[in-house]
Amino acid sequence: MTHKTLIKGGIIYSVDPQIGELPRGDVLVEGDTIVAVGEHIPVTDARIIDATGRIVLPGLIDTHRHLWQAALRQIAADWTLGQYIDHMLLELGPRFSPEDVYVAELLGAIEAIDAGVTTVMDWAHIMRSPDHADEAVRGLRESGIRAVFGYGNPGGPPADWYARDVTRVGERYFSSEAGLVTFALASMGPEFGPVEDTLADLELARKLGIRTSLHVGVGLLGRQRSITELHRRGLLGPDLIFVHCNTCTDAELRLIAGTGGHASISPRVEMQMGHGYPATGRLRAAGVATSLSIDVVSGVGGSLFAEMRGTLEAERGWQHHAALSRDEALPELTITTRDVVRMATIEGARTLGLDSRIGSLTPGKQADMILLDTDRPNLSPVNNLSAAITLADNENVDTVLIAGQVVKQRGRIAGHDLRTVRARARSSRDRLLESWSGTGSTTTTAPAAWPRV
Repeated sequence: MTHKTLIKGGIIYSVDPQIGELPRGDVLVEGDTIVAVGEHIPVTDARIIDATGRIVLPGLIDTHRHLWQAALRQIAADWTLGQYIDHMLLELGPRFSPEDVYVAELLGAIEAIDAGVTTVMDWAHIMRSPDHADEAVRGLRESGIRAVFGYGNPGGPPADWYARDVTRVGERYFSSEAGLVTFALASMGPEFGPVEDTLADLELARKLGIRTSLHVGVGLLGRQRSITELHRRGLLGPDLIFVHCNTCTDAELRLIAGTGGHASISPRVEMQMGHGYPATGRLRAAGVATSLSIDVVSGVGGSLFAEMRGTLEAERGWQHHAALSRDEALPELTITTRDVVRMATIEGARTLGLDSRIGSLTPGKQADMILLDTDRPNLSPVNNLSAAITLADNENVDTVLIAGQVVKQRGRIAGHDLRTVRARARSSRDRLLESWSGTGSTTTTAPAAWPRV
């Protein structure tokens, strides 16, 4: 018998235009599926989750996060892109064992769940052996999160086993698309290596019938006009996710839009590391479906609420600056809190090709949703619902459901011994940083000598 759950008496923010917003309403879940959303759903045989004083909305969706860096959080907070490449990718990356990847994937996914992120594209360009890939998938599956596992080459010429192992992983773990964890290819893209490597990645992904995510328009590397080159070769399409896009031209963004491509932006990391000014407004003007991502918790915090705020602040600041430079003032804001909530929900689902399953509280979709506590001082009283969502933070995430399963309730993660996970992450961190003499911080003390807790 299918179990029923009734989320009762919440403030409904459905992201479904047919349902809209309800000052007080219910959501009925049967098994892993939403079956009804309404002002009052009479049910007598369901488990009740009291949502009084809670905003009920779809789970947040992060379309590009390098979960493998979770045990090294904060270490890149003062790094430029060049320092990040030198220290994280070239120095620390080769130190990762399969066990380090497993621990980071598990910790990073639990962190995401705790922050209300129910789906993440794990951009795992740390696949240094088939064992690394197996352990990454294991960590994702054990976490309970919905994920798209993006198999990625760590950089440089692909190993001779790389393409075979992508195929192996697809066949072994992802023969069905019905599971919580699905498959994609994470390609560094033509700006970070020979264009021939990207062409081989695209050919492989399309043979396997999966999406490809690529870094493009990244700082000075964007001058290579990689989108133009891919267009010239007839390789653009709706199965591509373009990450960042900061220094792509407006014409290139229109090429992405015209071929049905998607974009994933990370304004906080982009502004810190020097990718270029966030392309949010230009992407929207070009008609590109745009979603949000954290990118690296080694550089910024893992809150997608903070990313929503950062996206708004960066784009609004740019628009005001442009108007003032013309001796004008904006008559109104052209990017709203409602817009960025959509980026973090339904647009994220579209980017990952999952919008028929997640991204809104729509009957028939998977029951991925979060409940935000509005009784806490930072949100009470609520006067603007979409603004309240963007101004929330992890402390407000009271309850999280993924495929109908409660994975966080009353502010506490369910199903994991967090003390053990933290201990394993600290051990992994200590191994990775042992004798490392990197000097990416603004201090003169090597990170290996920092006090660690």
